[in-house]
Amino acid sequence: MGEAARKLVTFAEYIAFEEKAETKHEYRNGEIVAMAGGTLEHASIAGNLAFLLGNQLQDRRCVVFSSDARVRVLATGLATYPDLSVVCGKLERDPQHKNTMANPVVLVEVLSPSTEHYDRGEKFDNYKQIPSLREYVLVASEERKIEVVRREVDGSWSRHETVERGLAELTSIGCKLDLDEVYRNPLEGSA
Repeated sequence: MGEAARKLVTFAEYIAFEEKAETKHEYRNGEIVAMAGGTLEHASIAGNLAFLLGNQLQDRRCVVFSSDARVRVLATGLATYPDLSVVCGKLERDPQHKNTMANPVVLVEVLSPSTEHYDRGEKFDNYKQIPSLREYVLVASEERKIEVVRREVDGSWSRHETVERGLAELTSIGCKLDLDEVYRNPLEGSA
């Protein structure tokens, strides 16, 4: 006997479902997909990143959004919750839902073993379709490594890695991420 056909839903049906759900879900190819929970290390790194970027952008017309902010790729329909999103200038909202943004300049994902393949592959393929997106930042949670994937003037994407020590540069927003600060955890080694 074959697998039961999956029921596809509209974006409006997804939003209605999501507004009642206790956990977050992506809207992917007409389906509602549960998002994996993160580890304490993942949460700590995301918090450090929000703090570092927020401090550097505080006097500019940019906002750092946490993973509570939904992003929609209008060209493909994907709706998801990146670990961090940065919008500069004017916030553009999804025409179908006012609490969903459509124009991030920077998207940040803290990688985990269960999501890394998707974050690097299908999710990034969707993110590339966001015209405003200039940099996609992949932050490892199991090693000290930040990859900045940058859209170049000709539309191509280049990869810039910072491993162990140093500064990862986000040229689109004029920010630098010091690996020592990104991975800072004052609780490590305490009893």
